[in-house]
Amino acid sequence: MKPAAFDYACPDNVGEALTILAERGAGARICAGGQSLGAMMNLRLMSPEVLIDIAGLDELKSIAMTGGAIEVGAAVTQAELLAWPDLAKTQPLLAWMLPWVGHYQTRQRGTICGSLAHGDPSSELPLALAVLEGEVLLASRRGRRVVAAKDFQLGMMATDIADDEMVVAARFPTAQVGAVSAFHEIAQRHGDFAIVAVAAVGNRNSVRLGVGGVADSPGVIELKWPVNNDQLNDFAWSLGGADDQHATARYRRELVRRIGRRVVDEVRDALS
Repeated sequence: MKPAAFDYACPDNVGEALTILAERGAGARICAGGQSLGAMMNLRLMSPEVLIDIAGLDELKSIAMTGGAIEVGAAVTQAELLAWPDLAKTQPLLAWMLPWVGHYQTRQRGTICGSLAHGDPSSELPLALAVLEGEVLLASRRGRRVVAAKDFQLGMMATDIADDEMVVAARFPTAQVGAVSAFHEIAQRHGDFAIVAVAAVGNRNSVRLGVGGVADSPGVIELKWPVNNDQLNDFAWSLGGADDQHATARYRRELVRRIGRRVVDEVRDALS
């Protein structure tokens, strides 16, 4: 299928993009890489009146250290962040997770912030933002605001982005001294959306466990050491989940228990 007819705008700067958003509101959509948006438009699941292309805006292409976090501009691709020389030492969890995001070809076009704005609960980047307790920077003609990860994704492909707002950057906190992280994912094929993905970040006092692919948004829990199986079981049940063509809710809960145990043990062993 092909998308419905739409207008195309290629602004010269962020201010111009925000002006178009203010004028067209709910009828406008931001496009950076288009790896998710393009497919939805082809299937007529989304039919914007105007597409605002920000991929060429240099002011949104930076990766920088800001206040103890990696700030990633909205036009930075997944491949560019993965190739950033300081990534593995500043935030190893992101370095481990990014190779699981789509395929080599899609990472060349897909953007970090585009995946966050899309809000698919099976995507790795929303899970990374949630478990690392990151932030999303939003802008509109009314001004700018910062939204914490726990408040940003509201549900299945639903985020706290107003019709006249766009994501301009995301912030991922850098790894703390002595912290350890782990990540595992189960998918039908490498590069597919996760059936279940589990990430963990821990220190001597506790471990923060995050799960994607089960609930309508990533689930995160902070657990004190030692972590027992009853805690993992209760967390798996709290995520809910539903049967679909990929897996049953029961199977996903069992994966949360088993993979959750695995990543927690990896963090514990690395700390000991």
